[in-house]
Amino acid sequence: MQINKNLILNRTDKKPILIDTFYSEHSLKQPLIIFCHGYKGFKDWGAWNLMAKSLSSAGFCFVKFNFSHNGGTMENPIDFPDLEAFGHNNYSKELDDLGDVIDWIQNTFKDHPSVDVNHMTLIGHSRGGGITILKASEDSRITNLVTLASVCDFGKRTATTGGLETWKKDGVKYVLNGRTKQQMPHYYQFYEDFKVNEARLHIESAEKRLQIPHLIIHGDHDTSVKVDEAYALHQWNSESELKIIEGADHVFNTKHPWDSHVLSNELQSVVNSTLQFLKD
Repeated sequence: MQINKNLILNRTDKKPILIDTFYSEHSLKQPLIIFCHGYKGFKDWGAWNLMAKSLSSAGFCFVKFNFSHNGGTMENPIDFPDLEAFGHNNYSKELDDLGDVIDWIQNTFKDHPSVDVNHMTLIGHSRGGGITILKASEDSRITNLVTLASVCDFGKRTATTGGLETWKKDGVKYVLNGRTKQQMPHYYQFYEDFKVNEARLHIESAEKRLQIPHLIIHGDHDTSVKVDEAYALHQWNSESELKIIEGADHVFNTKHPWDSHVLSNELQSVVNSTLQFLKD
């Protein structure tokens, strides 16, 4: 397996993006999978590298990346050394990041015999699930969609995060990261950007517009994003497939760091369901 870690996508007037690729040099026309991490996440979190290797070994070119404002840096892509960037993140930037990554993939692999740029699956976890639904609804290059513990509504998360007037007056609010104990800043621009782009960021409308296969995977023990959100997505798109994994929490019973050499049973179920879906 060819693994390339921390490739740098430099962009004019935008922060760079770090990208990892996993594929076999001995196979032809491997379909693409692009993975989007969630809120307070990063490409090397927990068992994502193991998941990438597992899906790549099954015949796919797997690409994962850090959103440009996720709080990581080029030198340290793990955790959140750049809280200022984190505070300036928003949904629109993440959608644009994903679009630029797709462009990069198409340019990088357009003449590569091992990779098929015409078959492109998005996988998104949590907030990244919402981002992939929006992108899949507006970008015809996407051929399949898989969401893991995805949110179904950005609006309620943006407007009810406590004290809009105080947030506006102070210009920033903070959320504690329970694992790193950092106070994570959220500048008021996040709310302003959401309001300006509310139509584009409406997940229900995007889900109803989808013209491609969508597999919705969720754990019934998820306390971060309730399983009701998976049922809502499925209701909005009667053509979607729904897979509820019994006993699975928000990260499918993994954690960071993940020291095991094997996936949790629940994340292995995610991989198995994804492969079945893509091969069907």
